[in-house]
Amino acid sequence: MAERPVPEEKRVFMTGNEVVAYAALAAGAEIMYGYPITPQNEIMHYWTRLAPRFGRGFLQTEDEISAGFATLGGVLAGRRAFTGTSGPGHILMQEPMAMAEMMRLPMVAVIQQRGGPSTGTVIYSQQEVTMTVSGGNGEGLRIVYSTARHQELYDYTIKAFNTAWRYRFPTFVLGDGYQAKMREILTIYPPGERGIEMVAGEPYLVGPGEPGTDRPPVHLRNTYNVEEELNATVMELIRAYQAAAPEIAEYQESGTGDAEVVVCSHGVVSRVVEEAVRELRGRGWKVGWFRPVTLRPLAESGLKAVAARAGRLLVVESAHGQFARLLKEVLYGSPAVLETMFKPGQGFTVEEIVARVKEVARGGRS
Repeated sequence: MAERPVPEEKRVFMTGNEVVAYAALAAGAEIMYGYPITPQNEIMHYWTRLAPRFGRGFLQTEDEISAGFATLGGVLAGRRAFTGTSGPGHILMQEPMAMAEMMRLPMVAVIQQRGGPSTGTVIYSQQEVTMTVSGGNGEGLRIVYSTARHQELYDYTIKAFNTAWRYRFPTFVLGDGYQAKMREILTIYPPGERGIEMVAGEPYLVGPGEPGTDRPPVHLRNTYNVEEELNATVMELIRAYQAAAPEIAEYQESGTGDAEVVVCSHGVVSRVVEEAVRELRGRGWKVGWFRPVTLRPLAESGLKAVAARAGRLLVVESAHGQFARLLKEVLYGSPAVLETMFKPGQGFTVEEIVARVKEVARGGRS
């Protein structure tokens, strides 16, 4: 038996859910709490097959609410705990996720999006963006990585554990049903061999020494009875989040220097957008693409700079404006023209995007 779940760097051919399980093991995750729901199920399946071989744990709870709170319990005990869910299960987890936001608990959750409303399709969508970035009765003080490829599922699942424990905000890896189920070639690796030092977990409770004598007692709260006290706490959280946001925000761009139209997308849709833009540039069209990797916090300075240069943006997403609303909030007051291409619960073809970009470039509107 190997001493490490991923003893060396190697090329593999895996489903996205299998990738997440291996990445969590490589990141040093100690326990997963979860409840079955498609298309996330196989994260649990692969984890339960692998985890016992490496001294890791798993608990299937009675529902997703319990899975979320159990994950927070593991975190409070200093365990590198995580969970995964989708769609209706994600809705149920909003209460513990809001608690994690208020108490600055480093919860890690992998979300494999599915369509809605209600149970909807179990295959694919980008319709869980709003819920992921701002769900719960809080201010959306969360970190959200939107992945496009299996390699990113591996990389950002590992990174999520470091980001969560370093900044102490709930952190999400936002995939989808396509990424969860399809197989793809990628490279898995031990984080240390890439120079990635994993941030150690530490208990919030049951620290060394006697509280009040050897150390200050721990005070953990997520409820407040006085408005002024709640306001002061939330504002302190917001200041901490805003200070960390520039260090956390990530984006990718290509061809935006001379672009007259920039196509904006996130997640798996970015794959076809990149291909469409390459094809258009090969034909002489001045087109670029912009992709936020973090949907929360959004890379505001990068987006504003691209919008100022191009003047015309085309937002492509498999939802009806959830991603576009994030961009509009940042670009409010900008003279840039924002066009859209929405297909809730459906994927895109290169041909569709090429045709829409040409229409936008010629002054056509949706």
